[in-house]
Amino acid sequence: MTSVYDVAQYIIEKIGAVTTMKLQKLVYYSQAWTVVWEDNVLFHEPIEAWRNGPVVRELWNATRGDFRIQAVPRGNSANVAPHHREHIDRVLDFYGARDAQWLSDLTHMEDPWKRAYAEGENTQITPADLSEYYSSLTSDAAADEQEG
Repeated sequence: MTSVYDVAQYIIEKIGAVTTMKLQKLVYYSQAWTVVWEDNVLFHEPIEAWRNGPVVRELWNATRGDFRIQAVPRGNSANVAPHHREHIDRVLDFYGARDAQWLSDLTHMEDPWKRAYAEGENTQITPADLSEYYSSLTSDAAADEQEG
């Protein structure tokens, strides 16, 4: 199974060094959309609702104290399966050029973070929450295309 460290390392190799906050949000969206597209998780480490948006605590601990991340300890992009790379690449195509604050603000407008954070800081955002919310976005987009 791919770890969050492997996913984060793959992201850095694709787009270069990023801030800790941006890396956390890109990892989050990679997990969210993989759950929708595959009905399975990309990595098993839990995602928590923190003040600045979703955070994988294990990744945060591994990169703690670094503002800009150039490599992830224990991360090996070779562990990311080709079909998962395609998912992450799609996420990066859409979210990768956005800055960390924009990504954080976006997560604050979305139900998975809002619901978990309302229960208390550090509450887990479950794969089921990700699936329910982000699947509805794809359904809405498909309905909009059919109406248009």
